[in-house]
Amino acid sequence: MTAVAVAGLLTTAPVATAATTTFTPVADTYVQSTTPSTNYGTSAQFVVDNSPVRQSFLKFTVSGITDPVTSAKLRIRTISGNNGSSDGGTFKAMTDTTWSETGTTWNNKPAIDGATLGTLGSVVRDTWYEIDVTSLVTGNGTFSVGATSPNNDGAYYDARESGADAPQLVITTGATPPPTSPPPSGDPVLVGAGDIANSGTGDTATANLLDGIPGTVFTAGDNAYDSGTATEFATYYDPTWGRHKARTRPAPGNHDYNTAGATGYYNYFGANAGPSGRGYYSYDLGSWHVVSLNSEVNMAVGSPQEQWLRSDLAASTKPCTLAYWHQPRFTSGANHAPNTATGPLVQALYDNNADVIVAGHNHQYERFAPMNASGQLDTTRGIRHFVAGMGGASHYSFGTIMPNSEARNSDTYGVLKFTLHANSYDWQFVPEAGKTYSDSGTTSCH
Repeated sequence: MTAVAVAGLLTTAPVATAATTTFTPVADTYVQSTTPSTNYGTSAQFVVDNSPVRQSFLKFTVSGITDPVTSAKLRIRTISGNNGSSDGGTFKAMTDTTWSETGTTWNNKPAIDGATLGTLGSVVRDTWYEIDVTSLVTGNGTFSVGATSPNNDGAYYDARESGADAPQLVITTGATPPPTSPPPSGDPVLVGAGDIANSGTGDTATANLLDGIPGTVFTAGDNAYDSGTATEFATYYDPTWGRHKARTRPAPGNHDYNTAGATGYYNYFGANAGPSGRGYYSYDLGSWHVVSLNSEVNMAVGSPQEQWLRSDLAASTKPCTLAYWHQPRFTSGANHAPNTATGPLVQALYDNNADVIVAGHNHQYERFAPMNASGQLDTTRGIRHFVAGMGGASHYSFGTIMPNSEARNSDTYGVLKFTLHANSYDWQFVPEAGKTYSDSGTTSCH
């Protein structure tokens, strides 16, 4: 195994000063071919369908923007009372911005005549989805978006009359996000952090970073503070990291389990959290096998989770393996000691030649040299451990520094980005706007 760590790689790079502003629609409605003179402007939903044909229209007025627009995202939420659709619709720009919410019918509907902004595939109930509308929204003004579907299985979305679930236009202005090394074509990216969303601004800063980084998003637990309730997910997580929900593969933390059975967590993430209520699952990214585990349930030798993990690792044909969960086996944090209960999971991963483990729990960043399951330096088969608890919750300090700890930071929010090559990986700590701490390097797989 070879490793090259480059601390401070981004210290001379331009500092991003991006800001995010969210607008709600000034009008939204749909029209239906079988009721050509009916107006649906007061409905709490809008619909795209092809049987009967239903088209939808949204209008936003943007004002107060003084810096260049670097990103504009239309966010819409499927309603809770429908099973979803195999086709979420095609969204296009419109030249007509004069249509009226309460006056538009099938007979007088405006033309959906602009460029395609995005197409949603299969959608499920009660979930936020995002369309990139940066090509349309370039500054202040009024903008219309029209939506259609060629599918007879209609998709239903919450309209502005629904209240908290109303559509959103999220505009980022100012500098582009901090520079990150773009992955070579075909190499997947896994990016994320733990200890994320509360009433502060740290989660907003890290969500802004995700806006500029493609790939799969992971979470390392404690997604919504303080208790992982449905309200806290809706109030804190959803407006920030929630805009990346469709590409997020989460792990739960102890705060998520402050709600009995972590029902807020499982209901919010749905199928993306793996089999219902279990909290551990796996998936593949390129040449990598990725495992999301649950440090809040039994991890002992012979437990269902430990047995599942060993079977899952034995069945994998991928040459490289990364795992993440919440409570770290190794950490120098002052607030939470190393959790020895995670040892059987670490041992199973070590026995199967895993490469990387990521945890959270301590609200800071720490990187360890490759170690065996007992925490001893092992440059041949050792697993590199990261603590990535810098997703947005207030920072913790360090205590006694553990052996083999190679990099640490306790005053910068950020995300940890992995570029997963065929036989190696790059890691990079990407700092929040206005901060310069960074840590990066590359290591071969076992």
